[in-house]
Amino acid sequence: MDMKTFSKSSLIISTYNWPEALRLCLLSVLEQSVLPDEVIVADDGSTGQTADVIEAMRPLFPVRLIHVWQEDNGFQLSKIRNKAIAMSSCDYIIQIDGDLILHRHFIKDHLTLSKRGSFVAGSRVLMTKELSEKMLDRRQARVTPFQSGLGNFTNRFSVAWLSRYMADRYKTHDIYALRGCNMAFWREDLLRVNGYNEVFHGWGREDNEIAVRLLNSGVRKRAAKFGGVVFHIYHPEVDRARCPKNEAYLTEALLNKTVYCREGVHQYLAHVEPVGLAEREFAL
Repeated sequence: MDMKTFSKSSLIISTYNWPEALRLCLLSVLEQSVLPDEVIVADDGSTGQTADVIEAMRPLFPVRLIHVWQEDNGFQLSKIRNKAIAMSSCDYIIQIDGDLILHRHFIKDHLTLSKRGSFVAGSRVLMTKELSEKMLDRRQARVTPFQSGLGNFTNRFSVAWLSRYMADRYKTHDIYALRGCNMAFWREDLLRVNGYNEVFHGWGREDNEIAVRLLNSGVRKRAAKFGGVVFHIYHPEVDRARCPKNEAYLTEALLNKTVYCREGVHQYLAHVEPVGLAEREFAL
């Protein structure tokens, strides 16, 4: 497939107060065989250390590196992702978390899988605490699939023909077979359903709920299997106290066949700065 035929892509990276991991993530972006057209760091209230990492790395990036920040008011991932989506200037949005190291063909794989009328859900490879600490200490952003300290064996490999074969065959109707740390969408589809639902606070289910609304709107789910590979840097599990309430919001969307949420991305679209100013940091 000719890469020149693809629409422009934004890579949105969500982060919160882990600048060391974000540095590795950004370094792995620079290693990509195909770069995104812009990179947007969606920052849910980190301290100035995260901004310092972004500023230090900005001269290394041949594409725009944008920092979208909001005040720390608890876990508000849906809100900061919406602000980043509003800031995006590209047709296709690839979404990850800042605690991932990307396989060098990650962006290329996602662009290959992109198809109008669908969104893509990928998986991840877990790294042990020991391997994660070693890579953070060495600022090493390249992972080889057979090195020790990796789990999820079949998720480690990028195989283009197998990825294309699996895309419409692997759990395409399972809303639980996805992770918000590795997804991709057409921006127009996100705007149609009003992006992420900001009633979600705390960890969990905001990614499943947006998938439900996209499916209800007629957008199909495709899988990034044997493609779109990411390696997850170890950290302790986050607080899941809000998960039962978030589960209830997900159940409501399923039962009501919801398409559009009330508190979503459209509230930010009128406040987006012109693209020419995108190299600055923004607090929306």
